[in-house]
Amino acid sequence: MANSELKLAWRNIWRNKRRTLITVASIYFGVILSTLMTSMQNGTYSKMIDNVVSFYSGYVQIHHPDYWETKSIDDLFVPTDSLMEIVSGNKDVDMIIPRMESFALMSYGNNTKGGMLIGVDPPKENELTRLGHWVSKGKYLEPDDDGILMAVNLAKALNVQIGDTIALISQGYHGYSASGLFPLKGILEFPFPAMNNFGTYITLNKAREFFSALEMVTSLVLTVDDYDDVYPVKHHLEGSLGDNYSVMTWDEMDPVTKQMIEGDKGQGIIMKGILYILIGFGVFSTVIMMIAERRKELGVMVAVGMNKLKLAKVLFYETMLIGMVGVIAGFAMSVPLVWGLVNSPIPLTGEVAEVYEQFGMEPAIYFGNDPMVFWGQLLIVFAITLLVSIYPLSKILRLQVTKALRS
Repeated sequence: MANSELKLAWRNIWRNKRRTLITVASIYFGVILSTLMTSMQNGTYSKMIDNVVSFYSGYVQIHHPDYWETKSIDDLFVPTDSLMEIVSGNKDVDMIIPRMESFALMSYGNNTKGGMLIGVDPPKENELTRLGHWVSKGKYLEPDDDGILMAVNLAKALNVQIGDTIALISQGYHGYSASGLFPLKGILEFPFPAMNNFGTYITLNKAREFFSALEMVTSLVLTVDDYDDVYPVKHHLEGSLGDNYSVMTWDEMDPVTKQMIEGDKGQGIIMKGILYILIGFGVFSTVIMMIAERRKELGVMVAVGMNKLKLAKVLFYETMLIGMVGVIAGFAMSVPLVWGLVNSPIPLTGEVAEVYEQFGMEPAIYFGNDPMVFWGQLLIVFAITLLVSIYPLSKILRLQVTKALRS
């Protein structure tokens, strides 16, 4: 019975091919546009997050429980073998980068400036942040180096050149005095203006000697294979490490970027909402015309004995079939289109490209291929069609045969 009703509905929708094709086209292009918009948003956000984590923070960091609140040199921890085994034992953790960070005064001649002093493992740090790429003068640090790298604005404020010896003064671990002389080996020039005032880099071993904190670190910076692994890694480490350590994700450490992404997502939802409304009205107008043109026909069918419920089912199937044709066609086109754009991002040129490069981003528009990019749009558009299909049901069930026959 249902099969015969489907066949009848399929034949009915092609009785007026132009109307059906126009409706299918509106759904088709709506699915493609909404999929492309969502894919572009996901790709842009993923690239933005990659830039944030690759410049400094990493995806996840492990600290002493009090460190993030106090930022004190006293809140350090020793990366014990058992800790490293737990962290490295997580299959989703890609790299583990140790750091030691604290504030220090930097002096050369009569000039003094404050900034962060960051102890790093040079090869590992370079693998995460490409720190060596931003050395504009001099050379990058070697693992056993006794020199320092300094951000360009700090170097200008101190009026130092490559090879000059800089005095560093700070407070060491548990009240020890921290002071030393270090030659300037390289000057860093980052694409982010704020980072050019940020501070000075030194090898991790020298930082431990300077702060009298042998074998200690302020943080372990972790990278993961995929962004979707960030929170599973956090939850696993919190469960395994307990209250002895604090585990934080990139967005907890950088809420400004997260808020910016969330705000942009809100704008995207509004734009897609408008698009969905247009799709809904396109389908709804088709259904209204279909019912209006066939009102007498429907009245005749009811008058000769056809059950209203069965007739309503046929009209319901007609609406759903139109929606399904448009959705499937849009899906079939959007999949190869999105995959092609994921593999070949759209390059940007001119002033827009220069702005992207100033912020350390590749001048291109990126796209994402998360499965929900496709399925989310299909489900939403199909739900809109399902909602519109309620109209013909109500019209048939309330149909007055005498009035319909006179129309």
